[in-house]
Amino acid sequence: MKGIIGKKAGMTSVFDNGKHTPVTVIEAGPCIVTQLKTQEVDGYKATQLAFDEKREKSTTKAMKGHFKKAGTTPKRKLHEFRDYDFGKAVGEAVTVTNFEDGDLINIKGVSKGKGFQGVVKRHGFSGVGMGTHGQHDRSRAPGSLGASSDPSHVFKGLRMAGRTGGEIIEVLNLKVVKVLAEENILLIKGAVPGAIGGYVIIEG
Repeated sequence: MKGIIGKKAGMTSVFDNGKHTPVTVIEAGPCIVTQLKTQEVDGYKATQLAFDEKREKSTTKAMKGHFKKAGTTPKRKLHEFRDYDFGKAVGEAVTVTNFEDGDLINIKGVSKGKGFQGVVKRHGFSGVGMGTHGQHDRSRAPGSLGASSDPSHVFKGLRMAGRTGGEIIEVLNLKVVKVLAEENILLIKGAVPGAIGGYVIIEG
């Protein structure tokens, strides 16, 4: 099974089978195996990977001990890959060499935050209507909520204005166009979630 932690580094384009293809550049690994969880001890099987250097002064004592046990320096991002067996011992590295050109992968990341948005941007509403009959300020309003004296409250889950983005998004079946093993780079075709510099979880 394949998996690694990465960070969005930007975008570029390559020629893939004679076609000009836009790709997302992801700095992936090397990730250090910091813990191997077992069914007997932890109740489930998982491999914990750590990625991206972190200053020691910004690390808690508990986490310093955790990384010291794995024989590595403090890292910023930790992630558990459940039921994954990378064939690595604690302290060994997982690199992009696990992946090959043409692989189909799933990428999970935190989408861009857009702050507090109205119903037009958040849900695609068209607004109340035309700017006639005195509706000079209603073009982007939600309109009636549909709850009168009975039941006298707004039902939970109704599509209204609110905070948009900043949620965990998983995009399936993205294509690995190129693996640059020496630079720890993956070039991915497709919509990779998150902003530049954001962490992503890659599974294949």
